[in-house]
Amino acid sequence: MAEAVKVTNERYRLKYHVSTPGGWMNDPNGFSFFKGYYHLFYQYYPYSAQKGPMHWGHYRSRDLVHWEELPIALAPDDEQNVCFSGSAIEKDGRLYLIYTGHQYHDLNDHTQFTETQNIAYSDDGIHFKKDAHNPIIAAAPADNTQHFRDPKVWRQGKYYYMILGSQAANGLGRALTYRSENLFDWEYLGPIANAQTSAQEGFMWECPDLFTLGDHDILLCSPQGIEPDGLRFLNEFQTGYFSGKMDYQQNKFTHGAFTELDHGHDFYAAQTMLAPDHRRILIGWMDMWNASFPEQADGWSGALTVPRELSYASGHLYMKPIAELMSLRTEKIMAEEGVVTSLEVTTPDPQHCELLFEANTSSWSGNEISFTLESKQQDLVSLTWNKKTGQVTVIRADKPDGDDKRYGNLQTSASLKLHIFIDTSSIEFFLNDGELVFSERYYTENQPQIFFSTDKGIKAKVEGYTLAQ
Repeated sequence: MAEAVKVTNERYRLKYHVSTPGGWMNDPNGFSFFKGYYHLFYQYYPYSAQKGPMHWGHYRSRDLVHWEELPIALAPDDEQNVCFSGSAIEKDGRLYLIYTGHQYHDLNDHTQFTETQNIAYSDDGIHFKKDAHNPIIAAAPADNTQHFRDPKVWRQGKYYYMILGSQAANGLGRALTYRSENLFDWEYLGPIANAQTSAQEGFMWECPDLFTLGDHDILLCSPQGIEPDGLRFLNEFQTGYFSGKMDYQQNKFTHGAFTELDHGHDFYAAQTMLAPDHRRILIGWMDMWNASFPEQADGWSGALTVPRELSYASGHLYMKPIAELMSLRTEKIMAEEGVVTSLEVTTPDPQHCELLFEANTSSWSGNEISFTLESKQQDLVSLTWNKKTGQVTVIRADKPDGDDKRYGNLQTSASLKLHIFIDTSSIEFFLNDGELVFSERYYTENQPQIFFSTDKGIKAKVEGYTLAQ
């Protein structure tokens, strides 16, 4: 049996984010609550820092902040039959994992495959057994291609529902639904939403997730193939949402346009769960396909975002860091209120900190407010808000292909709030209580410096905390 790869250098290792213990990580899977613990699984290949036959890695937590590594939950039957993404649900005191079985027809040609939906279960939330009668859904619909994966399951009334990402035979992405009374026997209901064109909405919808926030239903998904549109959709693949209304009787989701959820370089395959206190919590993969992954040289690759609480208001999905993250604060490094023109944040550990900046900009005569993380006078990551246009620009200078900028817009110019989390090789920006979010990976072996600056002094409140796992 092969040995799991070991981390050889800690220079880029994140301290308070969920990451692979060694080897490869991508999509979060099976985000759920069972017997007093939050459970978080993920796509995992333990034997190399590069992607390989997919397993399900596993962590659990009492508080969504401090995570305990558990044994691998699902492993491939062999290199041709691997365990792709899926979800988890409790039924009658047992935790079920519903996942895609991905079978390669030829290991030398990964374009030829079949995908089925399967189930595994556990009574203790640690040791899982694949059901002997798998698959529970043996084939994609007749009008589908072989792309048929990433089941998300939830309970609605007397039925369990499953939503799947797929590609119609016409080459366009779509979301399919099934329903069941027992999690094992599934009735196909049909597509609830379809891409109109590949360029605008994608040729394949991965990792769909359907849930309700207030009076609105949200279809979260990760389309592949959306083409850049001005300053939008600049990543290799996208993650975003449609808001609307799900009619379970007619199996129809009436919705508006697709909207990006996180505007950074590094955010994909997000998954949500409903916490016991009824908050909708989201976690995403904090990387992107075709990234450079410098940490692979050290025996690992991949990390997940901090958990985020979702809310919906004024036609917009908001995403803010969960309140539990305040338990990571170990020392207050600054608390200043005054006029900011150029302010350096002085901290003994600039790579593990939380920063908050708040300013009333309604009567301010300046135009730009910036944050910069720099090393040896070279910017690593910068964020600039322009009051006149509302545009926010994030620049990550270490992008080797020169594709270094990402953009978003704030709806109001009356105030600016920045909430920032930095962790060794990641930085997450939350603006105006989660109206706009950017997730970024960056890499340096030098001690960086942190600055807030403006083109004209503004009265602002700035707080900072050292964070530790």
